[in-house]
Amino acid sequence: MNRWKSWGELPEFMKNEYTLRYYRRLSRKRGSMALKRIFDVIMSLILLVPLSPVILVLAIWIKADSKGPVFFRQERITQYGRKFKIYKFRTMVDDADKKGSLVTTEGDARITRVGGAIRKYRLDEIPQLFNVLAGDMTFVGTRPEVEKYVMAYTPSMMATLLMPAGITSDASIKYKDEEKLLKAADDVDHVYIKKVLPKKMRYNLSYLKHFSIIRDIRICIETVLAVLK
Repeated sequence: MNRWKSWGELPEFMKNEYTLRYYRRLSRKRGSMALKRIFDVIMSLILLVPLSPVILVLAIWIKADSKGPVFFRQERITQYGRKFKIYKFRTMVDDADKKGSLVTTEGDARITRVGGAIRKYRLDEIPQLFNVLAGDMTFVGTRPEVEKYVMAYTPSMMATLLMPAGITSDASIKYKDEEKLLKAADDVDHVYIKKVLPKKMRYNLSYLKHFSIIRDIRICIETVLAVLK
């Protein structure tokens, strides 16, 4: 289980008046955060059993469709600014992150035929259950960004690093069509950092402010419904 750090132990880049406000609020909910970790472990283990055949089928499908590894691994940032390797099913051509922006737009030429189908139903996120088991991620929390985008965080955004990165969130549901929003952008990275990221962060900060296990369960249910729609 990730240990809740004292204020003095936090990385210097996180320490500011905005982070302190959320830190004090979350410090009063340490019991709920412990339950959150227990929920993560139990649910990820429960889900991995029935999803094992799905993982195998998708792995074979991806390998048969295009050259490259089955899994896409990328360094992301999680709680307290710690770096980790996120796991996803590969939905783009090999080394896609070296052939364009670090965010994906609708109709991105790097997306493979099978990748498009997998992304439509968010099946590429399934391997992140292993990240949850390892303690690098949680079911509900701010989506993990690459270091480049974390470096663009405003002081208030740094507060989102008080908790582990998540598979889903209110922001993920509201911006599930993010790729469409970025499609017409001339400079995708600039638009994402200056326009999309700040709006998503308002939802993420609201989540920190009102964090509870019940809220986590509600967000998980809403995510499933959003995918099915």
